[in-house]
Amino acid sequence: MNSAPQLTRFTQYASVAAVLVLLTGCASSNAPKADPWEGLNRATFSFNEGVDKVLLVPAAKGYQAVTPGFVRAGVSNAFSNVGDVSNGVNNLLQGKAGTALSDFGRLLVNSTLGILGLFDVATPMGLEKSNEDFGQTLGKWGIGSGPYVVLPFLGPRTLRDAAAIYPDSQATGYGRWIDHVATRNAVRGLDIIQIRAELLATTRTLDEASLDKYQFLRDSYLQRRLNQVHDGKVPAAERDKLEEAMEPPAAVPKPSAGSAK
Repeated sequence: MNSAPQLTRFTQYASVAAVLVLLTGCASSNAPKADPWEGLNRATFSFNEGVDKVLLVPAAKGYQAVTPGFVRAGVSNAFSNVGDVSNGVNNLLQGKAGTALSDFGRLLVNSTLGILGLFDVATPMGLEKSNEDFGQTLGKWGIGSGPYVVLPFLGPRTLRDAAAIYPDSQATGYGRWIDHVATRNAVRGLDIIQIRAELLATTRTLDEASLDKYQFLRDSYLQRRLNQVHDGKVPAAERDKLEEAMEPPAAVPKPSAGSAK
C-alpha cells in the first residue's frame, strides 16, 4: 500500500492539532467556560455554513432527487457497516466485551448475508447497532472534554474529540481499504453527500426553529457527547458542571461615579 496518502492525512491532522494549540491564546473573557474561543468558533461556523449552502446542500438535494430510496438506504447501510469496525474496537477499549462482540457479529453478518453491508440483516437478528468512537473512549478513560471548537469543514468538536480524529480515521479510513486514489475520493464524497442528504429535513427544522443556530448546535453537541460518554447514565454532578460551563459569564457591574475615591 502506498504510504503517501497516509502521510498526507497524518500531516493534515497534525496541522489541525497545531491550530488547536495556538487557539489556547485566543480565549475570550466574555465567552462561556465551555466555549472560550466563541468568537473564532462563530467565524468558522459561518464559513462552514457557507460551504454547506453553496456545495453540500445542492449536491445532497441532487443526490436525493435522482437516487431511488432503496439505493440510498443500501448506500447508508454499507457505510454504517464499515463503521461497525470502529464501534467494535472502541467498545473493546472501553471494556465492553459483550457489546464489542455484537458489533463484530453485525459486521460479519451484514458483510456476508447482507451483501457487503447493503442490507442490514443483523438488527432483526437482535444485533443492535452501537455508536462509539475514540473520543468517547478517551472520555471513558477519564480524559476531560476540553474546550468546544469548530473545525473548518469538520464542524463541531471538543478538544478531546479533535484529538481522536486521526485514530478514528485509522479504524474506518478509506485509505486503508482502497488504494486507488480516484475511487477512494469518490467513495469519500459519496459518504459525505449521503450523510448530508439524511440531514436535510433536520436542517430545515433547525433553521426555522432556532434563534441562535450556533448556540443551539453547540449546546446540543456538548450535551450529546456527555450522554454518549456515560452511555446515557450521566451523573448529576457532571450534568450540572456542563450546564454551568455553558452559561455566559455574569456581567461585572461597573462602579458608579459616586463610589470612586
